[in-house]
Amino acid sequence: MIDKKKTAVLALGAIMTAAAVSISALMSTAVVNRGRYPVFGVDVSNYQGEVDWTRLEEQGVQFAYIKATEGSGHIDESARRNIENSAKTDIKRSCYHFFSFDSSGHTQAKNFISVVGRDEIDLPPVVDIEYYGDKAFSKPTREETEEILLPLLNELEEYYGGRPVIYTTLPVYYRYVKPICGKDYPLWIRCKQTEPDFVDWSFWQYDDQSELDGYYGDERYIDFNVFNGNTDEFEAYASEWRSE
Repeated sequence: MIDKKKTAVLALGAIMTAAAVSISALMSTAVVNRGRYPVFGVDVSNYQGEVDWTRLEEQGVQFAYIKATEGSGHIDESARRNIENSAKTDIKRSCYHFFSFDSSGHTQAKNFISVVGRDEIDLPPVVDIEYYGDKAFSKPTREETEEILLPLLNELEEYYGGRPVIYTTLPVYYRYVKPICGKDYPLWIRCKQTEPDFVDWSFWQYDDQSELDGYYGDERYIDFNVFNGNTDEFEAYASEWRSE
């Protein structure tokens, strides 16, 4: 005979365990060795609102990636202001483009280039490729993604003079980025649970639930990142990434 009370308790325990796992996946648990990775940076978009770049610099921010564009038609409302104001500090900065699975790589590149001047960035441009909407459940094929991603990367490389960085999550990295691009492009990996020493990364986004002073938008949090190297290596990277 089934013990209904015991079954109910077990079911409740399973639900609570699943909830705990889900919550931990949302929270950053990664421990960053700042002695090994001393170069700290952030990424920002319109969600952070008006940014006091001097205040960010005072808190140890050494590099920043600014959202510029998304897909073939969207321009971040704060992109121009952030590009211009960040230039008044010693923060090394660049911009990122949010990749669309739904429009051509050529028109996406054209959108980004229309916003970000070649000489307005200190670091390589970034293509941010991750699931959005229902893409995690209705996944584009690798072939469809390659037809969009490679022309976008190629056109950005040609215009800016160096290979773009690819920002991505682990599921998207293994499904698309690794088989399509291999190790041809620097990798900026999002991994909040542990140091991603199982991939060859240049930048690591380890936290999106922390706060700094100096931004005044609707979003209270700001993403934390580190560079894979020491200060001298970072300075060399910033000065040598262009191939021409």
